[in-house]
Amino acid sequence: MRITNSMIRNNTSNNMSTNKGYVDTLNTQMSTQKKIDRPSDDPVIAIRALRLRSSLSEINQYYEKNIPDAESWLEVTETALKNMESILTDVYRQCVNGATDHLKESDRNTILTNLQKLREQVYAEGNADYAGRTVFTGYKTNKSLTFGEDTSDTSYNITQKLEFEDITQKTYYSGLSSVPTTDDLTAGNLPAGNVEDHTYSRVRLAYDNIDNITQLQYKDANGNLQDIEGMEITYLDADGNTQTATVSYNVHNYTDWQNAQNLNVGDNEVIFVKETGELILGKNVAAYMNSEKPDMVVSYDKTGFKKGEVRPEHYFDCTDTTNANPANHITYTKEDQEINYTIAFGQTLAVNTQASDVFDSSIGRDIDELTDAVQMAITAHKKVSDIENLMKEEKYAGEEDQALLQQWLDAAEKEVSYADDNMKNLYSEGISSFQSYLSDVVLAKTDVGSKGSRLALTKSRMSEQQMTFKKLKSTNEDKELSDIIIDYTAAYNAYQASMQAASKAIKQTLLDYI
Repeated sequence: MRITNSMIRNNTSNNMSTNKGYVDTLNTQMSTQKKIDRPSDDPVIAIRALRLRSSLSEINQYYEKNIPDAESWLEVTETALKNMESILTDVYRQCVNGATDHLKESDRNTILTNLQKLREQVYAEGNADYAGRTVFTGYKTNKSLTFGEDTSDTSYNITQKLEFEDITQKTYYSGLSSVPTTDDLTAGNLPAGNVEDHTYSRVRLAYDNIDNITQLQYKDANGNLQDIEGMEITYLDADGNTQTATVSYNVHNYTDWQNAQNLNVGDNEVIFVKETGELILGKNVAAYMNSEKPDMVVSYDKTGFKKGEVRPEHYFDCTDTTNANPANHITYTKEDQEINYTIAFGQTLAVNTQASDVFDSSIGRDIDELTDAVQMAITAHKKVSDIENLMKEEKYAGEEDQALLQQWLDAAEKEVSYADDNMKNLYSEGISSFQSYLSDVVLAKTDVGSKGSRLALTKSRMSEQQMTFKKLKSTNEDKELSDIIIDYTAAYNAYQASMQAASKAIKQTLLDYI
């Protein structure tokens, strides 16, 4: 086969171009330290790189953003629960102190002061927030758990579901004594009333100072809702015979109920007291409820909330009716609202704890009743002390004045006996109640700790996966600089040799052989 100069030139040019292209490729690799510059350089590496980069990006999202965010949320929640546990423990201790038989004046004042301060703090921890998001309010992270200030124009219609276990005993007192004035003693007036106690079964709503009840129902044997007013009940009369009666329902202000009926409730009657937010059950009604154990549903209107009271939308089905235009009313439905973070491939974690599962709406009401009980005892003891001081005054040293004052003192001491007994009983019940509240908080804190442990394990696994995928990505895409330099040197030498060979080959012509 005859080799022409043209063939030599073409082959030489092709070889030089090939070597030069290889040098250029290695030069690019040296600059980028990557195996390929474009997908067409190696489609297999390119496809694998896309998959690894996508997986690594997802891992980085979990490890560097989602997991730290979830950790912070859980830390804020755990801190708030620890503080709430401390507050409830303090209330529990006050209950233990108040349940003792003998308390001094200073002891009662200390209990009162402590309870008043704890009442202000009890739901404050529920307003804990992380990055501007309230952690205990479900999806409504832009709303605090409680009202931040007293409000007189905020209105809600609230639907509260009650169970028969919510029926408790409460003692009310009428005919409370007073300290005689100078006019009373001059006129020889005797104490106006005789203190009496009245113990009833009652159901307490979540709020006091209710406007009115719009619906009061119970579930019958078939699970259907029926109005309590007009409900047919059966009971045993004094002779042990079964009787049937119809329940009557009345609404009272506390003062009217006390003045008009001396705090009496008919055996087949249900009374709603607006100021206290209580449904008071007559003897036969209470017996029927405890026997049949029906659930109740109460809908009521409330206007005006005190600072620190819980917002109804976090606990109940309700409608915000503050706006005068019904079209602008906002309806809330109580439901589980878990905030889930995706912390790994196909793995989510519910980071939030809902206030209704931890901060019972009855906690504040219980503390209020404990405060009222100790305040009643303090007031009663002060009446005795004031009357005793009057008896020591010289102007009342006469036998008639002393006899008159003694009657006032007897009435006051009877009130003291009732007040001390009421305080002891109520604080004894508080021990059990606040143990239950503490148990809920401790359980929630344990749950948060468990979530934190799971999150830590996932974080450790994500860290290892991040390192693994970074290594795989590097192995697939990156090239060692030392290897590139060796290949580049070899390629460059080959390129230089091809140019030298070309310079010699192309110089030769047919004239060199003549």
